[in-house]
Amino acid sequence: MSDIPLRLGEKLAWGMLGLAGFIGLWTVLSVSGIVPSQFLPSPLDVLTRILHLMASPFAGATLPEHLASSLQRYAYGMLLAAGIGVPLGLLMGWFRLLDDIVTPLFDGLRFIAPIAWVPFAALWFGTGIGGPILIIFAGAFPPCLINAYRGARFVEPRLIEAARMLGTGHLRMILEILLPAATPSIVAGLRVSAGLGWQSLVGAELIVAAAGVGFMMVQAQANVATPTVMAGMAAIGVVGMLIDMLLRQGEAWLRRRRGLEA
Repeated sequence: MSDIPLRLGEKLAWGMLGLAGFIGLWTVLSVSGIVPSQFLPSPLDVLTRILHLMASPFAGATLPEHLASSLQRYAYGMLLAAGIGVPLGLLMGWFRLLDDIVTPLFDGLRFIAPIAWVPFAALWFGTGIGGPILIIFAGAFPPCLINAYRGARFVEPRLIEAARMLGTGHLRMILEILLPAATPSIVAGLRVSAGLGWQSLVGAELIVAAAGVGFMMVQAQANVATPTVMAGMAAIGVVGMLIDMLLRQGEAWLRRRRGLEA
């Protein structure tokens, strides 16, 4: 594999080339009739539909309003996952007894796909905000805990030994030694959690929501409005990419600040 790094302009050029190839293939399949336009509208039709949805409501709201509803649920679910997962991971990394208590239960639950929680979410919360938040939490929580735990477990022993020699208590040890040392691992886990949480949200909205991009897509599918379905897919992809870009920039900044990369 080549180790020659590409400049930013070269990366953008190759990225645009790949995007152009994808759109070109999509256009050929749609315009040529190989795939009926009813099932695969052209990129121009989808773009036109996106622009229309920006101002005209569909399924009770415009596209920005559906996105705002989705992002609100997403923010709540991610905050809950990080707010519980990161502290618990750090505590498990420091207290062996807590690790032994929590790990068997966690290992059993983390392999349950977030979408498998949909029936419970529907029973417990109906179409309220609680259902999607539960499913987002189920998807985003494991990476938060695992990365915080790994970060705490792999702190340099000499730092811990030095802190112990100074008589540092458990709380200060966690806040002043484990947390700073584990921060790069925690941020990397948050990036993984963000992607899983966003995917889980859309899956939840397909079933247990009365608003949001996923709900809009379900309503469009029921009306055989394929351009609207694909407009929702495009919005999901763009927003997910922006979330990942922000977290990736934050992770790179943190690594540079800690001297982990040039």
